[in-house]
Amino acid sequence: MTKPERTRDDADATEPEREAKKKRNSLGEELEVDTPLLRTIASLLVPHHGWFLLRFSVEGPYDQDDSSSVTEANGARVEEMTKEEEEEEEDLSSFTPKSPIRKPYIPDELSDPTVYPEIHAAFEDAQAKYIEKLCRRTALFTSKYRRKEARSCLFNHEHLHPIRESAKRAVLHAAKSVIRLSSSVEGEPLTNCCGLWIDWDRESKKGTILTTAHLIRSKHPVEDHWIGRDEYDIKANVTVHLRDGTTAEGHYLNHQEHYDLAFFKVRVDEQVQFPYFNGNVHCGQDVFRLGRDQSMDLRITHGRVEYWNPASVERYHYMYFLHEQDDYLCDDDGGPVIDLEGKVVGLINNHLSASFVPSSILEKCVGLWTKFGCIPRLHLGMRFDSMRLLDPINVEKMWRMHNIEDGLIVEEVSKDSHAEKRGICFGDIIECFNGKRISTTIELENMLLVRCKDHFDQGNKLNAKINVSIQVFHPEERLRRTINLNVEVSDHGEIITKGTYPITSTEETSATVQSSQNVAGKFKMSCCLLSWNLLVAVSPRVFQL
Repeated sequence: MTKPERTRDDADATEPEREAKKKRNSLGEELEVDTPLLRTIASLLVPHHGWFLLRFSVEGPYDQDDSSSVTEANGARVEEMTKEEEEEEEDLSSFTPKSPIRKPYIPDELSDPTVYPEIHAAFEDAQAKYIEKLCRRTALFTSKYRRKEARSCLFNHEHLHPIRESAKRAVLHAAKSVIRLSSSVEGEPLTNCCGLWIDWDRESKKGTILTTAHLIRSKHPVEDHWIGRDEYDIKANVTVHLRDGTTAEGHYLNHQEHYDLAFFKVRVDEQVQFPYFNGNVHCGQDVFRLGRDQSMDLRITHGRVEYWNPASVERYHYMYFLHEQDDYLCDDDGGPVIDLEGKVVGLINNHLSASFVPSSILEKCVGLWTKFGCIPRLHLGMRFDSMRLLDPINVEKMWRMHNIEDGLIVEEVSKDSHAEKRGICFGDIIECFNGKRISTTIELENMLLVRCKDHFDQGNKLNAKINVSIQVFHPEERLRRTINLNVEVSDHGEIITKGTYPITSTEETSATVQSSQNVAGKFKMSCCLLSWNLLVAVSPRVFQL
């Protein structure tokens, strides 16, 4: 290839222009540009920050005589660039564009390997490079080959089509605050849970996580929570799995055994996103459970809110998540239950069934812990069922027989409690607390938490005794009376001790005969109520299982 002759235009050109033209010519030689068209394209390339910019004229085809004016115009535009644009250009200049992925092939006229062995050898080499490049790209998380088979209810459940788009937006918004945690004790895995960011300090770069206390529960010998035999290891090693795939150590802050909530602090440099809470959740509402698996992939389960009287071994501050049997569930204990706006309506706290703590209680618990460093609760020494959650046949009968259609039925009274000493028995109905009618146990829990906040706002402490006024209806005597209970403020799980006594002589047996006869009628009616209430409480679980 011959070197172009020096023309009169070369003599008139400036030194920078001659250098640029020399580079264009050398580029054409490196590319072995033999055709006039390709040589013309190469001549239009202007070096700029290690790149070559194509020169052109908006007036018409490129003319060699206009080279100086085009160069001046380009120079003027470069000078007008702002500092930000120059920094952007420098960033771009450090990026090396990848060659396009093109599959090599041999034209039909060159397909005979005996005639064109060099062509076929070159093809084998090109094919190997092509496969290597393709494998690198398909390994990216954006490749369809890396995407897992969709198991989300939002992808393959046709009955969710009417709410699919709004649900997607809600899930993707709420998922930003959901993280995964794992725990171990002396190197032995304990459990996996999920959690929510509830706070982040910009100066210390530390965030606070709300999760279930099941994360550090080391012993769970019996299902009955009211016995209080669970044990928690506050020195357990907790690992927080962050959204970018890294992990950080979780530092224990506090846990509350009655509500099974726990708080941990963790170092995280980037600001985290907090959830929005919605305390208004109702039976039959469409909701989604969110969790993360071991790969930190999001898990989504659709269901509806259910509210029934709990089993005798469960705490009574739960609501329940009813879902399709073929829905995929993972270790989402401690994860959120969200509504169609992406707001958290509860925190999953799996026990016998898919139970969760509603946000009306969660918000009060978080507020108490944030302000006072603990979550106090009044221990009434009783378990309850809600009349509102009974079958309407029973509710109507109670109204017809006793003119009562709302309140809490006493299911058990703790031995030696103040309630027992004041004559409250199994089967009695609590109509009012502190002059306010209470219809459900969740309403009761909210009232107890508000009362504790008032107690602490007045400068009082834990383990103190306070008075609670209750209105009781005794169905055996058909009598209403108001009782003042002296109850304890505690941040431990409430224990209900079953009423028992030993038989050591025949005298004790005969002494109890008369009192047994007195309560026989009451016991008979209470047994009828119990059998029906247990059927109502247990039946939904039986059908669900």
